[in-house]
Amino acid sequence: MKDYFGYEGKVCVITGASSGMGLEATKLLVELGAKVYAIDMNECPVSGIEKFIKCDLSKKEAIDEAFKEIPDKFYSFFGNAGLSGSKTDYLTTFNCNFTANFYITNNYLNTRIEEGGSILYVTSAAGLNWEKFMKEEKKMVYATSWEDVQEKIAKLAKKSPSTFAYMYSKRCLSYFSAKAASEFGKRGIRVNNVMPGSTDTGMKDEFEKMAGGHDALVASAGLANRLASSQEMAYCMVFLNSKMASFVSGLDFVVDYADLAMKKVGVKKDISSVSATNPFIISMAKKMMAKQNKK
Repeated sequence: MKDYFGYEGKVCVITGASSGMGLEATKLLVELGAKVYAIDMNECPVSGIEKFIKCDLSKKEAIDEAFKEIPDKFYSFFGNAGLSGSKTDYLTTFNCNFTANFYITNNYLNTRIEEGGSILYVTSAAGLNWEKFMKEEKKMVYATSWEDVQEKIAKLAKKSPSTFAYMYSKRCLSYFSAKAASEFGKRGIRVNNVMPGSTDTGMKDEFEKMAGGHDALVASAGLANRLASSQEMAYCMVFLNSKMASFVSGLDFVVDYADLAMKKVGVKKDISSVSATNPFIISMAKKMMAKQNKK
């Protein structure tokens, strides 16, 4: 079979490889002949990977140790790992979702991705309004270091619900993806961003709670009347980082079965088009969450 996707023999690094979309993408990469370095906190069950690397992506030192175990040069990076904020604190959530990708890109991908290679970040439909709220994201995207991000996020982390870290981190990462595409593209390296809609992953129960129930989560999956499968999202991830998408870079690839399209034409209201850092919005969210918890 001809190697249309171009992964045969290529070294690929993927975070969040042990469950959900990351697990399915890892399976596909192995089937396509890639040499996969799988990063996660939990053991990756996929047979045929080159190496599993245990790593807490919310910690800078852990990331540094992980990248000592990865070849100096590799073809493709999948920044897939993420937390909802439902079971983790604000800072841990933000660091796993945004700061880890920010740090890995600036300190490792910048020198170790091969020319002609590719970078993919997995954000979320929650990150769709990043262009509208660039002012509040810019200080994170243009931070100078891991420590600079921690200093900038500290005050917000103290006063905001941890679930707000999800939206803010995904918006910051979407902005960062566009910035990275404009920089890496000069060196023949593509950067894209997959923005999944509601998906059936290991965190489904967490997102159902955040959305207000299963039906509400399904309602965010466009016209499908069901959640996407993790495999359906993995198909998009593997495609965008492959040579099949060799002229695609700087793309926000929305995978939501027309949910965004309905919002654009006014058929559906975009209830997520709110600030993730405004004190008034945060206060209102806390009150709503308190009411839900009493029920």
